[in-house]
Amino acid sequence: MIVKQVIEILEELAPLTYAEDFDNVGLLVGDHQNEVSGILVTLDTLENVVDEAIATNCNLIVSFHPIIFSGLKKLTGDNYVQRVVIKAIQNNISIYSMHTALDNSNQGVNAKICEILGLENTKILIPQKGTIKKLSTYVPKNDAAQLKEILYQAGAGNIGNYSNCSFTVEGTGSYKANEKATPVKGEIGKTHFEEETKISITFEKAVEKHVIKALLAHHPYEEVAYELITLENTNQNIGIGMHGSLAKAMPESQFMDFLKEKMDVKCIRHSNFLGKPIKTIAVLGGSGSFAISTAKAVNADVFITADLKYHQFYEAEGKILLADIGHYETEQFTKNLLVDYLTKKIPNFAVRLSESKTNPIKYF
Repeated sequence: MIVKQVIEILEELAPLTYAEDFDNVGLLVGDHQNEVSGILVTLDTLENVVDEAIATNCNLIVSFHPIIFSGLKKLTGDNYVQRVVIKAIQNNISIYSMHTALDNSNQGVNAKICEILGLENTKILIPQKGTIKKLSTYVPKNDAAQLKEILYQAGAGNIGNYSNCSFTVEGTGSYKANEKATPVKGEIGKTHFEEETKISITFEKAVEKHVIKALLAHHPYEEVAYELITLENTNQNIGIGMHGSLAKAMPESQFMDFLKEKMDVKCIRHSNFLGKPIKTIAVLGGSGSFAISTAKAVNADVFITADLKYHQFYEAEGKILLADIGHYETEQFTKNLLVDYLTKKIPNFAVRLSESKTNPIKYF
C-alpha cells in the first residue's frame, strides 16, 4: 500500500474539500507514491512522535493538527516545527494532517465526543455552506436512464438518507456541427434537432471530480453541454460542532462530575450554574468561542468546548452553561477514532496509536 491509497481511505471519512479555508491539511511532508511500512496516528506531530515512528517502523504519520500551519521560509532547525520536518525528511517519513476536514465530518471529532458522552439524536451544530453542487446536462432521450445510473455510481444524487435523487424534463435540443466535428447524431453543416432529456442532479462537493469525470466519459455526445452551480441550500450532514441530548437529565454539579470522568479532565472552567438540569448538550472540539451564540440558539443547556477567553464567559448571559474543558481534552479521543477507522478499512496492516504525550498544558 502506498501513501496515496491511505489518503484516499482517509478522505472517505473526511474529504479535504470540507476543511476551512485558513487551514493547512493534506500531505504536508513526503511522497504520495511512497510504500507504507506502517501508520502512526497522533493528535500532534512533535519530535517525540517522529522518534516513535522511527522506533516502530511507521513511515506515515497521520496527525490531526498540522505541524506546518503557516509558511516555512527556511529549514535550519531553529524551532520545533522545522526540527520535526527535517527529522521526518531525513527518515523518509510522510506526515498527513486532517484537522478541520475531520472537524467538519459528521463522523469526526465532535461525533466522537457525542459518542463518549452517550448523546442521542445528534445533529450538526453549524452546517457548512457551499457544500452542495447541482449538475444539469442534456442527453438524448434514449440514453438518459443509463447516464443517470452512471452519475449515481459516481456519488451524485445522494441527499441525507435518500439516494438516486434527480429531476428530468424532456424537450428538443438543437445544434449544427462544423467540418471539424464528429457528431454522434446529425450531419455536418446541417442544424440537427434531437429529442433530449435534461437531467438535474445534486451532489456533495467532495465527489465533484468523480461526477464530472463520469459525465464526460459516458455522455454520448462529442461535446458535452452541462451547467454546474453551487447551491445555497444548507447541508445538514457536514459542518462543525454537534448537539444532542442525554438519555436522562441530571443536575449541573452531577453533570460536571460526569463530564470530568467521561472526558478524562482534571478541571473545568465554566460560567455560572443556572440552577436547571442538563439535558441538551452542544459540543465543539478545540477553540469554539465563535459557536456560543449558535449553542444558545439550539437551546443547549451546556456548551462544551475549549479556549474561552475571560470576557467570552459573559456571553452565557444566564441562558447556557459554558464548559471549557481544554483544547487537548476535547480532541484527545480523535486519534482513537482514526485508529479504529483505519483498522476496519485496512485490517492486517500496521496501524498504531501513538503513545507519545503531546499535550503542552500541564496542571499543578
